[in-house]
Amino acid sequence: MTISVFLADDHQVMRDGLRTLIETQPGFRVVGESGEGRETVRAIGRLKPDVVLMDIAMPGLNGIEATRQIRKKYPSVEVVVLSMYTTTEHIYRALAAGARGYLLKECAGNEVLEALRAAKKGQRFLSGKISEKDVEDHRRSRTGGKSASPIERLSPREREIVQLVVEGKSSAAIAKIVFLSPKTVETYRSRLMKKLDVNDLPALIKFAVANGLTNP
Repeated sequence: MTISVFLADDHQVMRDGLRTLIETQPGFRVVGESGEGRETVRAIGRLKPDVVLMDIAMPGLNGIEATRQIRKKYPSVEVVVLSMYTTTEHIYRALAAGARGYLLKECAGNEVLEALRAAKKGQRFLSGKISEKDVEDHRRSRTGGKSASPIERLSPREREIVQLVVEGKSSAAIAKIVFLSPKTVETYRSRLMKKLDVNDLPALIKFAVANGLTNP
């Protein structure tokens, strides 16, 4: 049985390397690729691959939010995150969004193939350098309400708008992307900045980068 794979990473060189790695192995087929988050979600709707190999730092819509949307809209499609982010917080958020696995780019190689096979079977897979215990301890502290992250103050829509704002999009441009009126976008923007207790764009950018909502 062949496992169909979609590649989502904003670096063409990375996608080319992953395609070569995957397609030279029997039992795998790359059916598409994208370097942008929203485009990835749309493509998954058309192609319905078995597994998406997803980077977190994606423009337009980051990989965690894209994973959340894919798992909600297309539950038969599994997602494995492949990221440079090594913090337990990023790993926790990716798994909470519905990712079946989490790989570190520094460990990529045979782990990619193992993770794709595991995801196809509905099994979780974490890079060897990731501690299952640390991830589970972090999950328990979160579900116990002991260490809420500032990002959890925001709704999924607010997180989308944060990313687009810090990427330099105007309210009018954002409105077209998310299918809202410019006035509604302005309302979201004011509300989320109040929730985060930030007063200007530099502070919002710092927050977005620190929480993996956009590239540094």
